[in-house]
Formats: sequence, structure tokens, C-alpha cells
Amino acid sequence: DEIPTVVGIFSAFGLVFSVSLFAWICCQRKSSKSNKTPPYKFVHVLKGVDIYPENLNSKKKFGADDKSEAKNKSAMPKNSLHLDLEKRDLNGNFPKTTPKIQSSLDLENLSPKHFAERKKDSVSPDSLKSITSLSSEDKQDKLGTLFFSLEYNFEKKAFVVNIKEARGLPAMDEQSMTSDPYIKMTILPEKKHKVKTRVLRKTLDPAFDETFTFYGIPYSQIQDLTLHFMILSFDRFSRDDVIGEVLIPLTGIELSEGRLLMDREIIKRNVRKSSGHGELLISLCYQSTTNTLTVVVLKARHLPKSDVSGLSDPYVKVNLYHAKKRISKKKTHVKKCTPNAVFNELFVFDIPCEGLDDISIEFLVLDSDRGSRNEVIGRLTLGSSAEGTGGEHWKEICEYPRRQIAKWHMLCDG
Repeated sequence: DEIPTVVGIFSAFGLVFSVSLFAWICCQRKSSKSNKTPPYKFVHVLKGVDIYPENLNSKKKFGADDKSEAKNKSAMPKNSLHLDLEKRDLNGNFPKTTPKIQSSLDLENLSPKHFAERKKDSVSPDSLKSITSLSSEDKQDKLGTLFFSLEYNFEKKAFVVNIKEARGLPAMDEQSMTSDPYIKMTILPEKKHKVKTRVLRKTLDPAFDETFTFYGIPYSQIQDLTLHFMILSFDRFSRDDVIGEVLIPLTGIELSEGRLLMDREIIKRNVRKSSGHGELLISLCYQSTTNTLTVVVLKARHLPKSDVSGLSDPYVKVNLYHAKKRISKKKTHVKKCTPNAVFNELFVFDIPCEGLDDISIEFLVLDSDRGSRNEVIGRLTLGSSAEGTGGEHWKEICEYPRRQIAKWHMLCDG
């Protein structure tokens, strides 16, 4: 009798232990599942804004009704930043229907009237008037207006010229679409008095307001003089660009009654252009210590029209020769659809011999064409045996090593 009693007691204890162990395991699983944080996805980095819903001040409960959501949306200002991050599921993903609803609302809010207003704001009425009133040919012919004043000081026997301003100058720099203007003034015909203003950076309406006083000019000789104003744009790479000129004969101008204010249209100057093949601006520097030659291809201008459409895609190929044998070659990037290209590309060549006696450089300006062979627009050779500006430039870099020297060169037939 004792053995079945002991077996029954142990069986009861085992059953109680199993039930309690099972209940404990279930409770642990439930608590761990409820405390687990859903894996939120990283959406966007925005300074000063928390991306987790538990850190937001205005919490929303999952499964909120549509009325409460509409009230919250209407209460928020239009310009405020709102992140609906609590609308995600437990995996941190947004519902698929949300972006469609938002995009449709945005499209409804943007009416055709808004697009018309934006288009009107982007183009001002003044610019529209200027575009419609002036054609492209008229814009090229318009070089601006020069404003100045003339006066004669009888006490000091001095002729006074005040260069006030210039308006509506053309842009000489194609990249920045502006100019660095200044003015040179000469009193003709003797050309004894030559002055110039300061350079004003990046402006098409420079206000100089500079006064020049010329002593020792009798009033009786004023009628025989002519004022010559040359308007230029400063270029740090080469000689300055000529914008235009103004000639003022002083015959018939009376200065006895006081200061006389005047304005004249700037006219085009007859500048000698290259014949046929354009010009190339090259800068060279010979380093005698390292025996290297630095070549900078700066600009090209007045290139001929080699394409059927009238537009060229120029680039420059640079060949280095030693004793008439090519030892190195380089090329610039292609500049699309322009007769006046700006390259500003630097190349460094190692010279295999001491000095530059047997060295020469060839520059080939070509028109890039994918459909056929690239056509040579013009050619330039620099060396000790080169003629014209090519030989002069080469002589200067040999005489002045470690100095960067830039010059314009006319291109010859390729």
C-alpha cells in the first residue's frame, strides 16, 4: 500500500510543476513580445526633427478614425513641417495607398492658374519688352552710351574732363556674361595728354566719376582739339578687349558759360581681325631647374564656320617635337557650338634635352565630328625656327625662364 501512495504523491508534484513551468514560459513570451520595439526604417536626416513616433509631442494612436485625422490636418499651418511617421505598420513600412492620396491632393491644389503665375513671375515684363523690341542684330550693334562733362577753368587755364559713367556695355566675357570696363582718353591731334580710368570689375554699367584736369591749354586752342575715348575690358590673360570708341571734335563747343554735360553713343572700332582661320591664345613657361615646359591653352576666337549648320565644336591638340620627332601629345576638351572657345587647360611636358633649341610645339585646332573625320580648322607652330609671333614667343620664354608669358597667335592653314 505504501508504494502506490508514494507514486501518487510524486505524480501530483510532477503535474503541478509542469503546469507552473508552462505558465511561466507563456508569461515570459508575452511580456517580451509586448516590450519589443518595432524595427523603424531610416527615412531621412533632417536637423532638429526626431524621426521616431515616441519622441514626437503630438502622438497619434494606431487605427484613429478619419475625422480626428482631418481635424489635425486642418489645425496645422500650411508651411509647417509634418512627418506622418506613426502611420507605419509594425515593420516600419508606410502603407501603399498613402503616396497615391498625397500625390492626388497635390495635383488638385496646383491648378493651371498657378503654373501660369509661376511662368509670369520667372520672366519680368521689362525683360519681355527688351527681348521683343531688340533683335539679335540690334543688340550686337548697340555698344552702350558714354556720359561725360567738359569745363574750362579760366583762372588756372586748365581744361577739365569728367568721365561720369557708361551704360549698356556689351559682355566681353562669355562665361560670366559681364565685362571689366575702363576708359582711355587721348587729346588729339598731338596725343600729348593720355589718361585712363580705374578698372571696374564685372559690370555693364560702370560709374567712374573721375575728373581729369589738363593744364597749359589756352582757351583759344580748345576749338582745334578732339577728344578720343577708348572703352576697353580688362583681360588678365592677354591684351584687353576693345569694346568701342567715342570721338568728340571740340569745334563749335562753347565752354565759357560753365560746365557742359554730354552723352554719346559708343561706336565700333575697326579692329584688325585674323584672316580666315582664327586666333589662339597660348601661355608658355620654361622651368630650367626641372627641365619642364608648361603649356596653357587659354582661348580661341574668330574661328571659321566649318559645320553645315554654321557652328563648330573646337578642341586643341598639342604635339611636342624633339628634332622633328613627336615625343608627346595631349588634347583639350571639346567646346560645343562656339567660334570663341575658352579652354584654360594646362599641360606639363618633360624636355629630354638641355635647353629648347631642338624643341618645338604644334597646336592643331580641330572641329569635333562624330560622324566623320575631325576637320583641322587651323595650325600653329612655336619653336626657334618658327616665323612671326611663334618665333618671338619662343624667344621670350628662352630669355625669361620661370615666367609665364601669354600671347595671341594667328592660325594658318591646316
